Amino acid sequence: MDTVKTKKVRDVRELSYWGSVFYRLRKNKMAMVSIVVLALIVLACVLVPMLSPYSYFVTNTDNKQMPPSVEHPLGTDDLGRDLLTRFFYAGRISLGIALIVVVLECIVGVIMGGVAGYYGGLVDAAIMRLCEMFMSFPFLMFVITVRALFGNSLVVLVAVLVLLTWPSVARIVRGQILALREQEYMQACEALGISDFRRIFRHLLPNVLAYVIVYATLGMASVILTETALSFLGLGVAPPTPTWGTLIQEARSRIVLVQRWWYWIPPGLGISVSVMCFNLIGDGLRDALDPKMKR
Repeated sequence: MDTVKTKKVRDVRELSYWGSVFYRLRKNKMAMVSIVVLALIVLACVLVPMLSPYSYFVTNTDNKQMPPSVEHPLGTDDLGRDLLTRFFYAGRISLGIALIVVVLECIVGVIMGGVAGYYGGLVDAAIMRLCEMFMSFPFLMFVITVRALFGNSLVVLVAVLVLLTWPSVARIVRGQILALREQEYMQACEALGISDFRRIFRHLLPNVLAYVIVYATLGMASVILTETALSFLGLGVAPPTPTWGTLIQEARSRIVLVQRWWYWIPPGLGISVSVMCFNLIGDGLRDALDPKMKR
């Protein structure tokens, strides 16, 4: 028994860095369950609207405000649209917005933070002041102003969220780069005459990738909640395109809140489960990527 255990420990130690990360992540049961649940949600959001016989925007006043039934498992809304189809299509939009925003903010933040941390001096000061400027904007006032000037479209919403979130990534990356650029291997890069571009993107940024990945998973949950709040206030995606936030917006009426639970409980559960899954995955990745967890 001891021999088998010793061999297993030796095999784990011989894994590559990312191999050991995935090994530790697989040992986290909550994170693995969250990955499976989130994958099922994404798969359903992608496939169900394609397989449903109903459209998410075509109205049918003859079937309006119908309770859940065999024909309409989640009932219909005030315009007779099938809420099951709208729920999964809304999930596609909400999760898609979160993914696009997180990818763009990480790209911008990693580049700006990497440049600021590597060059320092005036470059660092200028980029950090820019970060502080965006982080100091009153969130709701900025969103309302931009939406009033440029309209109520999906592109504008994504752009606003990216502008207000990339400084957080930049500050994380900058802090790590400031510590890494003093390492011996960076002195070796300087002695070999390696260009600044290769030093930043080949030797420094890969070492901060773990922090960015953890931030991205937690950022997905944050963007979903932000989009939901904006949509509930009427500042999200313009109708008839549904999101989980716009579906919950229907619950502002007391009659809907009390008598038509099928309007708001399904999107509420979709948001809660998705955010919980992203948070648990983020916690699992944080533990898996922590060098102190390596045995």
